[in-house]
Amino acid sequence: MPARILIVEDNPANLDLSKYLVESHGYATLTATDGEQGLRIAREKRPDLILCDLQMPVMDGYELLKQIRNEPSLSDIIAIAVTAFSMSGDRDTALAAGFDGYISKPIDPERFVEQIEAYLRPELRAKRPPGR
Repeated sequence: MPARILIVEDNPANLDLSKYLVESHGYATLTATDGEQGLRIAREKRPDLILCDLQMPVMDGYELLKQIRNEPSLSDIIAIAVTAFSMSGDRDTALAAGFDGYISKPIDPERFVEQIEAYLRPELRAKRPPGR
């Protein structure tokens, strides 16, 4: 069964694009527009992977990750920072905070899902016809 991916993003255009790309490759998505809502959905639905913006209202991505890592039932969920913070050191800061991966914005639509899939266990990857 393909992974269920929670996308936590406050920018509607970025959220729509990410959702479209992920779903077009056969994954189920859950969405949240701030960290607090993302935490609630993670608790209720326990996604396989979280794509998380860092700068959001109510609760930022770092606080969301901290809460997830502190809950035993959620702590092993793969979390990838997807952020416009792309200055030197930002990637290291995100990884040091506990994110499993880092993707800078603007995302590359041609590579985005491939980047995400690199973090998924093989049995969670969507099956696609050869050549796609």
